Amino acid sequence: MEISVVLADGTSRTVPSGCTASQLAEMISRRLSENSVAVKVNGALRDLATVLSDGDHLEIITRETEEGREVLRHSTAHVLAQAVTDLWPGAHYAIGPAIADGFYYDFELPKGEHFTDEDLEKIERRMREIVKEGQAFTRMEYSISDGIKLFADQPFKREIIETVAGQATEPPDEEELNEGVNEGALSVYRNSSGFTDLCRGPHVPTTRVLGSFKLMRVAGAYWRGNEKRPQLQRIYGTAWESDKALKEHLVRLEEAEKRDHRKLGLELDLFHFPPEIGGGLPVFHPKGALIRQLMEDYSKREHRKAGYQQVWTPHIAKSTLFEISGHLGWYKAGMYPPMEMEGATYYPKPMNCPMHILIYKSKGRSYKELPLRLFEFGTVYRFERSGVLHGLARVRGLTQDDSHIFCAPDQLPSELARLLKFVISILRAFGLSDFEAELSTRPEKSVGEDYEWEEATAALDHALKESGINYTVAHGEGAFYAPKIDVHLKDAIGRRWQVSTLQVDLQEPQRFDMEFVDSDNTRKRPYMIHRALFGSVERFFAILLEHYAGALPMWLAPVQVSILPVRDDHAAYASEVAESLQKFDARVEILPADEPLGGRIRKAKLDKIPYVLVVGDSDISSGTIGVNARGSQNPERDVPLAEFISRISPELVARPLDASLD
Repeated sequence: MEISVVLADGTSRTVPSGCTASQLAEMISRRLSENSVAVKVNGALRDLATVLSDGDHLEIITRETEEGREVLRHSTAHVLAQAVTDLWPGAHYAIGPAIADGFYYDFELPKGEHFTDEDLEKIERRMREIVKEGQAFTRMEYSISDGIKLFADQPFKREIIETVAGQATEPPDEEELNEGVNEGALSVYRNSSGFTDLCRGPHVPTTRVLGSFKLMRVAGAYWRGNEKRPQLQRIYGTAWESDKALKEHLVRLEEAEKRDHRKLGLELDLFHFPPEIGGGLPVFHPKGALIRQLMEDYSKREHRKAGYQQVWTPHIAKSTLFEISGHLGWYKAGMYPPMEMEGATYYPKPMNCPMHILIYKSKGRSYKELPLRLFEFGTVYRFERSGVLHGLARVRGLTQDDSHIFCAPDQLPSELARLLKFVISILRAFGLSDFEAELSTRPEKSVGEDYEWEEATAALDHALKESGINYTVAHGEGAFYAPKIDVHLKDAIGRRWQVSTLQVDLQEPQRFDMEFVDSDNTRKRPYMIHRALFGSVERFFAILLEHYAGALPMWLAPVQVSILPVRDDHAAYASEVAESLQKFDARVEILPADEPLGGRIRKAKLDKIPYVLVVGDSDISSGTIGVNARGSQNPERDVPLAEFISRISPELVARPLDASLD
């Protein structure tokens, strides 16, 4: 008996009944078989051992794709856990997800032991032995009760089972939801050696597929991110599809370490995180605050030109607002605790959207007012677990460049297309140019009518096609209430960052009973678009610092020109040069001759000042300057001051938007 399946390119293929995805890959080509690590069946990732059914839509996942790398990394994390339990009998293992560029696994060693750097080498050797043995990954299912017995000696696995199965008071987090507990059944993977782990999968067929990995470091991590729970030891590693890709990544890591925004923030005196304030809550120093202001001022100006109206909303609100919006039901675990005042309960806001909706509802709206584009730099507060905080890239108090667009249903496609072009144009003004996007569609568990999802998804797809940027479709990865577009960019060393999000909200207009009067005098419900362009000011600040290695474009540099008089008697002329530059709004500092000139030049270069000007005797007599441009190995002498000002004037302000994207 034969069945027919549909491949990713749309072609059909007839295969024998009982055929697995692995066998199909072998039928297509030996190369595909050797590179495949998993299969996507009807949009869901599965093991290559999955038996195919008639009519299945298939995509063979290869090792060099993002999804393929995730499978490699997750499988390598399991090998890490196996190696640790082999070397430390009685060790408890918690969770081991794939993460960006790698993986980690959390452990509790017996007798309070701690991993050392030498231990990492020993663990890696054992992992390579397991890889060489070619141990098979086999998936099995257990009931909740049998799973608890299976992991009787693993308290963290038991707690995950009980939590996700609803037998514990604390809700599960996203990583725990990936651990293989679903609707009363457990997904468990066992290696041929007998090592067993709780996991949703998929995994590679055998450990022999792995091998291009390296263990990186050990860190502490509280169980479930809670400081009151046990502190575990987290081993981080990286894994890739080939030794070549691994080597390239390690080179990038060396460069990334130099560009770490936390390190640069301290070196350049931009911001820090005082422990007296609390984790994830930065303070910005004068130079850092100036950069923020420049970013925000440019964005505000361009938003006004693009037809947005700026609003302002408070930092806290009554619980009733978040009950209507659904945030207390959906996001309460990530919200700061409530405050009781005058008989009412208040929360720091986790989102700006409910307050923007109230502005819309403050009066009756006509179709003539639509689309209504509201915009705010609004600070929101989310209690991220301490284990996931990461400098400015993951904070607890974040300022979103938040916009909410309310439009008539027939305006949705054109408004989204216009909006996406505007987003890309703003990002390009900051010197970013390598973009790609992801369209996330309706998940299996969702709310709303089919036609609403179809209209919203089609409009997002139209916007992506109009923008001309490359994009992929993440089937079933949308929020349960709306599809969305995520814009990703690649930085100067090839790292991928998710920045802007555009989301069509199918629920909030209904929850708040929003209306407008249409041209036929009937009341209709508007569509709502959520849009964060930077994502958050803090995170975008971090991205820019790392992309430019701290050497920000001149228009964003807190100090644009440093003037260094060779001796004290050159100070008056240095002041004249500064005044001339300041007439053109240049941000200037004078480094007085209180230490040797070479030391002051080095300091200015370490501060990544775009232009360092040196003035001496000959400059005073001829009205010239010596110019040291950032990054140049050839200083210029005797440059007329007027010529220099003319040269740098275009650099002093942000570049205008790309006209082709208006």
